[in-house]
Amino acid sequence: MYSIGMSKGSPGPTPGFLVWRLANKWRVAVDRAVAPLGLTHAQYVLVASLHGMQRAGERPSQRRLADHTGLEALYVSKLARALESAGLIERARDPRDPRAVQLALTEQGQAVTRQAIGVVQKLLQQLLEPLGGLDAPRTRAFTDELTTLLDAPLAPPAPSVPNDESTQGTTP
Repeated sequence: MYSIGMSKGSPGPTPGFLVWRLANKWRVAVDRAVAPLGLTHAQYVLVASLHGMQRAGERPSQRRLADHTGLEALYVSKLARALESAGLIERARDPRDPRAVQLALTEQGQAVTRQAIGVVQKLLQQLLEPLGGLDAPRTRAFTDELTTLLDAPLAPPAPSVPNDESTQGTTP
């Protein structure tokens, strides 16, 4: 992915390498923290998102939840089936669209999710302590920067053509 995490012009790791490392550090930490509750990190993302959406009065479809979480729709479907088998969520056909499946937390799912959210909040506080904690100005600035990066569309890079006269002398 990132051979050694270094770019040609800088002596240290690239931002892409650091984002990848931080994402992996967070995923592993959340996996470990929610495992005693019978959840994986991906399942936690699903139930915590569903919890927030339900509190806002929404009963989202699998597609809506996939869009919200950034997970692939097929993966959300797989996670939802596993969570349904565990008794944490209910899947039901949308009365307005028979092709769509709506999701809702069961009572047990709500209880487990509330516990998991508490555990992950403590973990998040620990992760952000070097920036001053969850409510610190540095954390808010960091969150703003991450949001900016996540909101920016990322088109696949155009293939480079070696020795193409039309691109010689230009700087990428």
